[in-house]
Amino acid sequence: MKSKTNAMRLLDQAKIPYRTVEYEVDESDLSGVHLAESIGVDVSKVYKTLVTRGEKTGLQVFVIPAAEELDLKKCAAAVGDKRVEMIAVKELLPLTGYIRGGCSPIGMKKKYPTRIDSSAEDKEEIFVSGGQRGLQVCLAPRALAEFIGAEFAELTKK
Repeated sequence: MKSKTNAMRLLDQAKIPYRTVEYEVDESDLSGVHLAESIGVDVSKVYKTLVTRGEKTGLQVFVIPAAEELDLKKCAAAVGDKRVEMIAVKELLPLTGYIRGGCSPIGMKKKYPTRIDSSAEDKEEIFVSGGQRGLQVCLAPRALAEFIGAEFAELTKK
């Protein structure tokens, strides 16, 4: 790796322990399942970061298992809104500073309200984007939640 990402610098400043894992990006398959296979970890430990916009609550960030699908109704309930919808991919970079496939819950342009799926709460470690494609950071989910001010909630379709 040539240089540290903003997410890594912020974790370093906060003295939060993490490790990084680099992998080859397959532009034809940016899925978390493919990523888990690429780095040789159980897919249940890999989480993706999704950004939505609520009718009343504005932008919201959700961190969910890579193989799962966001349940928009559960997300709306978790943030106290009637409805939330995914933002357009073209909005991701201007709003967060990150591109699709490299969106980290750490170090966005602004601090948006964030929820992490409750499935992560009791895990020893999870992988989230390190802020660029081809880079994951592995850290304790409770440390992540505390650092970014996130709450745990049930967010996926079952």
